This record gives sequence, structure tokens and C-alpha cells, in this order.
Amino acid sequence: MKRRDLLKTGLLLAGAAMLPSACTTLAASSTSGNALPSNQKASTVKGRRKLGKLEVSSVGLGVQNMSRKYTTEVPSRTEMHHIIRTAFDQGVTFYDAAEAYGPHEVERILGEGVAPFRDKVVITSKFGWNIDQETGARRPGLNSRPDHVRKVVEGMLKRLRTDRIDLLYQHRVDPAVPIEDVAGLMKDLITEGKVLHYGLSEPGLQTVRRAHAVHPVTAIQNEYSLIWRGPEKEVIPLCEELGIGFVPWSPLGVQFLTGWIDANTRFAPGDIRAVESRFSPENLPNNLKLVDLVKKWAAQKEATPAQISLAWLMAQKPWIVPIPGTTQMAHMLENNGADHVRFSAEEVRQFTAELAQVEIKGERLPQMVLQFSGVEAAPKK
Repeated sequence: MKRRDLLKTGLLLAGAAMLPSACTTLAASSTSGNALPSNQKASTVKGRRKLGKLEVSSVGLGVQNMSRKYTTEVPSRTEMHHIIRTAFDQGVTFYDAAEAYGPHEVERILGEGVAPFRDKVVITSKFGWNIDQETGARRPGLNSRPDHVRKVVEGMLKRLRTDRIDLLYQHRVDPAVPIEDVAGLMKDLITEGKVLHYGLSEPGLQTVRRAHAVHPVTAIQNEYSLIWRGPEKEVIPLCEELGIGFVPWSPLGVQFLTGWIDANTRFAPGDIRAVESRFSPENLPNNLKLVDLVKKWAAQKEATPAQISLAWLMAQKPWIVPIPGTTQMAHMLENNGADHVRFSAEEVRQFTAELAQVEIKGERLPQMVLQFSGVEAAPKK
């Protein structure tokens, strides 16, 4: 993959859950259309959780690929609206988008989709990539200069058909801009009513502390799943210390944890997993031990592997809210069912002990994408 294409893939991937239907493989999904498996848990999300002071449904919906899948197909816009609205009917109140998705087009789709019930849901979006505000063209690098971000927010409000963004993240930390300047702008936008809460995605730890000192951070959004548990070491403890909520993107491990990828699966050109070494032909057979573990627990608890994977995340902390994404109705309903799966303290202990016996081989992302994670902002002069 060329450097330019890899950076483009990083832009598309950063900060949101990958979709179960987003990528082409040689395997077939376990569900199709609107049919639900016989062991499907109820699809209504009744639980509510707090990210800081912001209340959301215990399972959210990532809408990243609703304008164009990673394999370049364009989903039916009408069907994407139908999924968004059905999710609301099923209790989902937390929708995750970003300026970079599309770019811009996903925000338009989300704004259209939630228009009938805008005041009853929480809309999130993200800024931070260097995107032309007139054309939507991606320019090199990042851009969190306050004057640019103000223009971004004005465009977001129009595309989302709203007068405020409930939760606005910095998609990636801009190392050239002091986080105090970014957090100061967020504070001003909150005072103006254009933003209600703000967060950071894949930030450096000291950047979180510095931002929080200017104005309380509501949520951190990082990749987190059974296949990638990196945030457990430092990020989640920091969130607990500061009272910040945590939103895992890619909570199903880019479809790995749904259970239908096997050792013979190969990924099509353009599929991000084709350049992730954890999914290479050499590492897949070993890493599938994790899927076997998830399938075992799914059978025990009469749930699907996806539901077990999401429910395990929610069992870690009461302020963790996953945002699985999809372009298929059946997958959205299946993911919602995780809200009905409960782990006792003893089950969490047992599951975690068994999980510790599985060593995942390979990196979670290519280095050209990883370089944007854990970055510390420039010092304030």
C-alpha cells in the first residue's frame, strides 16, 4: 500500500468503530439482511450510562461507513436513515460521527437520520484532520488551530442540522497546537452553546491532564476490545481518576470478534486489515484462540460472540460505552442485545483469567496510522 493510501486509510479509520459489513473477505457473515439468529438477545437498549455528566444509552451506534464502505461501495442512503431511526426506536441515543468520515458526508447522513428526534439523542463528531472546509478535500497532516476549528464547527452544525454538538472530540492530538488553546476554544464554544461537552481521541496522557485543567473533559475515545486492551494500563485508570467517561472504538476488533473470520480468511486490497499484522496469515491461526474463547462464553451465556465482546467491555467500568458501527440492520440489532448480557463479578474474574492465557500476535494498526496515537500536544508558551 502506498504511503498516501495508508494515510488516507488512517484518516478513515481513526476514532470510530469499524463496521461488521464494511470489508470484503472470503468468509460469509453469520447473519444477513434483517434475519436474527435464534439465540439473539432482545434488541432494545434499556441501559443508560454517564460519560462525565452526559447521559447516553449503554450501547451507541457508530455511523462511520454510512457514506462509503472501506471496499468503496456506497450504501443506500434511505437504508442508513432506516438503521439510524430503528436504533432510536430500540433505545439507542448515542450516535458517533466525524468530519473526516466522508469527509463531511456522514455528518449529513446522521443529521438527516436523527432530524425527527434530534432533541432526544446525543450527537458526537470529531475535528482535527486538515480538511478543506469548502471542498472536503483532505490535506496533509492535522489542523487544530482554533481559527480553523471554529470554521469546522460551523460546518458541522449545518451538516448535522442542529444548533449544538452534544459531544465534540479532537480526533487526534495536533502536536503543533498547545492543548490549552484547543480546550480554551472548547470552553468558549460551550459558553456559546454550540458545543455541550468535549473529548479527546487517542490522546497522550499529559495532554488529557492539561486539557482537563482548562475545562473538564467528558470522554476519551480510544480503540479498546478483547483483541486490543492497551487502554487498561494507563488510559482507563486516568479516566477513573479524573471522572472522565471512556468510549471504545472498534469494540468488535474490526469484525474479528464477531466469530466468522477463520484461519483461511484473506482480506481484499484496500481493507485496513490487510495491512494489520495481527490479521496476517502467519498470526491469524494463533489469534483465533481468542475467538474460540469468546464463542465458548457465548454458548454458555446464550448470546452471540459480538454480544459477549461488547458486554465484557461494559462489565469493566460503568462509564464505558462502546459504539459498534454497521451498515446492516441485523448487526445493529444484534449489537444492541449486548445490553441484556450480564457478567457476575466471578464471571468477569474467570473470563479475564482465561483471556490472560491468550497472547495476541501482531500490531493493531500499521505504524503510519499508529504514529497519530498517544501524541502529546505542544507546550503552552
